[in-house]
Amino acid sequence: MKKQVTVYYLEMNHPSELKATCKDVPEFKLTQAKIPCPELNRFLYTAVGGEWNWTNRLRWSYEQWQECLSRTGYETWVASMSGTPAGYFELEPIEEGRAEIAYLGLLPQFIGQGIGGLFLSSAIRRAWEIGGRRVCLNTCTEDHSNALAVYKKHGFKIYDQKTTVVELPDEKPGPWPGAR
Repeated sequence: MKKQVTVYYLEMNHPSELKATCKDVPEFKLTQAKIPCPELNRFLYTAVGGEWNWTNRLRWSYEQWQECLSRTGYETWVASMSGTPAGYFELEPIEEGRAEIAYLGLLPQFIGQGIGGLFLSSAIRRAWEIGGRRVCLNTCTEDHSNALAVYKKHGFKIYDQKTTVVELPDEKPGPWPGAR
């Protein structure tokens, strides 16, 4: 099905712009997956992004996943609650002094559980650690209805937006229909 989608490109130009969530959630852990593992990233990409029509990587071969995840400076971080994977983010140093939060999200059962702000704040802090002068991410009208507002609340500002017509699958590409 064809649908008009607007992509919002956001940036933060100094660590002081971060309006972090400082909530303490003892069950929440964040761990870097230091060994590139296409199976892990593909699982997380599908489980997290299925509800939001993340489809760009679904046709990738194992080798394409491995090549992406093995790039110098590319990082995958897995969030967990009480030992259960709850979400993930991927960071990519794009150029000297700039880091991009390439993918970020929670698995459906963890949305609305009060950890999203803590999770996003953690991703932004880590992006600053690897980025230097600028942290970027993007979202679109296919994302969670609160995504853009949450990113702005944490200090991101829109620097560009583009609207195009895209072909979306008839059924959400999550791990299975109705997973949410």
